[in-house]
Amino acid sequence: MKNKIVTYGILFFCNLIPLQAKDYDYPFQDPSLPVEERVEDLISRLTLSEKVQMMKHQSPAVERLGVPAYNWWNEALHGVARTSEKVTVFPQAIGMAATFDTEALEKAAGMISEEGRALFNEDVREGKTGTIYRGLTYWTPNVNIFRDPRWGRGQETYGEDPYLTAKMGSAMVRGLEGDDPVYLKAVACAKHYAVHSGPEHNRHSFNAEVDAYDLWDTYLPAFRELVVKAKVHGVMCAYNRLDGQPCCGNNEILQNILRYQWKFDGYVTSDCGAINDFAHNHKTHADDMLAVSDAVLNGTDLECGNLYQLLEQGVNKGYLSEKDINVSLKRLFTILFKIGLFDGGDMSRNPYFSIGREVLECPAHKAQAYEMACKSMVLLKNEKNTLPLDLKKLKRIALIGPNADDPQTLLANYYGTPSEIITPLKSLQRRLEGKVEIDYMKGVDHVKKLDDGPSFQEIADRAKQSDVIVFVSGINANYEGEAGDAGAGGFAGFASGDRTTLQLPQVQLDLLKELKKTGRPLIIVNMSGSVMSFEWESQHADAIIQAWYGGQSAGDAITDVLLGIYNPSGRMPLTTYMKDEDLPAMEDYSMSNRTYRYFRGQVRYPFGYGLSYTSFKYEVCPADTVVETGKPITYSVKVTNTGKRDGDEVVQLYVSHSKQGTTERMPLCALKGFKRISLKKGESKIVSFVLSPEDLALVASSGILREKAGKADIYIGGGQPQQSQGVFYPLCIKGDVFQIN
Repeated sequence: MKNKIVTYGILFFCNLIPLQAKDYDYPFQDPSLPVEERVEDLISRLTLSEKVQMMKHQSPAVERLGVPAYNWWNEALHGVARTSEKVTVFPQAIGMAATFDTEALEKAAGMISEEGRALFNEDVREGKTGTIYRGLTYWTPNVNIFRDPRWGRGQETYGEDPYLTAKMGSAMVRGLEGDDPVYLKAVACAKHYAVHSGPEHNRHSFNAEVDAYDLWDTYLPAFRELVVKAKVHGVMCAYNRLDGQPCCGNNEILQNILRYQWKFDGYVTSDCGAINDFAHNHKTHADDMLAVSDAVLNGTDLECGNLYQLLEQGVNKGYLSEKDINVSLKRLFTILFKIGLFDGGDMSRNPYFSIGREVLECPAHKAQAYEMACKSMVLLKNEKNTLPLDLKKLKRIALIGPNADDPQTLLANYYGTPSEIITPLKSLQRRLEGKVEIDYMKGVDHVKKLDDGPSFQEIADRAKQSDVIVFVSGINANYEGEAGDAGAGGFAGFASGDRTTLQLPQVQLDLLKELKKTGRPLIIVNMSGSVMSFEWESQHADAIIQAWYGGQSAGDAITDVLLGIYNPSGRMPLTTYMKDEDLPAMEDYSMSNRTYRYFRGQVRYPFGYGLSYTSFKYEVCPADTVVETGKPITYSVKVTNTGKRDGDEVVQLYVSHSKQGTTERMPLCALKGFKRISLKKGESKIVSFVLSPEDLALVASSGILREKAGKADIYIGGGQPQQSQGVFYPLCIKGDVFQIN
């Protein structure tokens, strides 16, 4: 009897196995299996023709295997972009950089991926996964260095500093991708790798030339941070060549640095149409078949374009093997399995499959968009405390300017569409209804006078009847942006998406000069994706606010800063130069005399600069002045709000190495820490920074990062050493060379 029971038990157990297997036609469909096993099974069932088609951004369905279609191309720069659905739109990336707030950015990125997840989950349930701009592989963040403020796409970046860019970009990656050990909430992609920051007009044929020092000191650190530390799952290679090789076929940066040194195991996609440039614009390859073969051999797994079908011909001719194809497919399929594309109707294992449509534009997301817009506002000038406005003394505000009521300006580029866009006009009318009259006049277009509009004298005469003039100046993404997208070219100061001058368009300056004659307080609120030189404005305006492209809630953020409901706390992620002549040629990629780290001239508003309606005091805390190489060191400072208003302060730490006794290149000073803190009036907080050996290291001319004996100044304050009060710590570094591999 005992033996019979055992026999029946064995039969029953064996019968379970085929019953479970029948639930799936193939092992790759089984979510209970390891991802690696599922990937290998799928690859083994595909023909070569099917494989190469699935290496294009529009990956077709393989109906015989039940493989769904998938479109890899999606954007989420500052909100889910280019979808017909109504979604939350945050400030443009450069505006979020101005917050100097990694926690807020990570939170916003998490909300963006929630909204994208809701749409993707819906498509999975309905079997519609091949539509462009509906997938979860977002080609963001852009961590190129905004080395030249004339570059139109610089608005997509986190500014000119490698450290700030690395930290903000990493926050975006963490927020988008989530923290589940198995599944990805969405997939981030560090772009454009590498050494890519204009000009736009020749980006498909341009050859960027940099030495090893600039490459490792400026252009690669943010990519390294996102790959090595933030563990980003995607990288996009750039259009341009680097030292003669197209970036999407560049063995040094794609294989040696990215794969070998940084151990990147994610996927690499080309920028859209970049593979086509090999033969037709760069002229580095004889034909497209050789181009696609070389791209894959050098590590570009996915093509955004329509040439990778030629890979089958390349395999048949022996230029690469099917094994090489499989290497790329493994990386691509691993991503698709991790977002849950192949789980079919099994929603139980993926924690992100529960996210539904209710998150789209939910109150929490709208509140975060408003908060980010507030934090991004940079007060550049406030003569005689013109701001905040005293409503008790106001009966009428003249609101003038091309961006006072232009919803499209607030969305910048790579944008989604919210249900409501709040412009400054709409916000002021709502907030001050029945209290203060808002006299709105557009006055001028961005670059020209209005057709059949009033004369400047007539505008000024009417504005003189108000108590204060608020002029909302600037440009928009029609004038600065990606080549082909910035469609309003042909005007002085603009070319193929880039700017040729840092000045505000002349027509706006002419109107501002006429308004100044009224004698009324003149407040300028400037919207742009880069900086203006503000040569006339800085001398004659009573107050200036840099408002960037602030997203759906920008109007409310501007109003609340004007009225003192929100105390401005944004900081400049760019240097405001005095004049155009301060800049080297745009095609010169040497960092000599560029950005705050290497520019030796006088600037108008430095990197890290921003005013407040309150004041802060810094007091030194005891700290070591000697550190051994290879060991971290901690610096602390006591910050007190000594003013009459609550407010945020962005505490910044800079390192300035002594050049005494060395001829090696090094920055004048470099940001190595920042923390945004909130302080009530009279409140104090201790802020601490831990400097790692990497933070104290310098890049040698060979590109090696090393920490060596010497002296340095550590500065902690509300800005750069030369721009505001703070605390200096003399630091002496003793020890041997420290190398970071």
